Amino acid sequence: MGPLIRLETTLAGDMHLSILSDHLYSFMSIVHSDGLGQFQQDNTTLHASRVATKWLQEHSSDFRHFHWPPQSPEMNIIEDIRDALLHAVEKRSPPPYTLMDLLIALQDSWCEFLPGYLQTPVESMTRCFESLLRARGGPTRY
Repeated sequence: MGPLIRLETTLAGDMHLSILSDHLYSFMSIVHSDGLGQFQQDNTTLHASRVATKWLQEHSSDFRHFHWPPQSPEMNIIEDIRDALLHAVEKRSPPPYTLMDLLIALQDSWCEFLPGYLQTPVESMTRCFESLLRARGGPTRY
């Protein structure tokens, strides 16, 4: 699992490119120095911008990038991870009262996830892909 990154503004094209170059690249080069790392994002307009696409193509030898259908929530484990993170924050006592308390609670909860936390959702992706292929891109049970 990589670091939790705080955005102080709405995510725009230049900010997305900055995250790719400043955070994703350094994380992938440390954790997957063999170039076998895999990066997933949905293809929203922001993620599929020309500058982001060009940057990902330029770094294709450093890690793999999955081209993902936009707005496919049943195939996006990010939603499950976000829900688990928010649930962990809700269980904290005392609850966060300020924005800074919330930031600290999010970062602490993120760091408390067990190292293998993502293993289950990642391993389930094979079944999800197979189901999506059988449905020819239509709705699935996942």
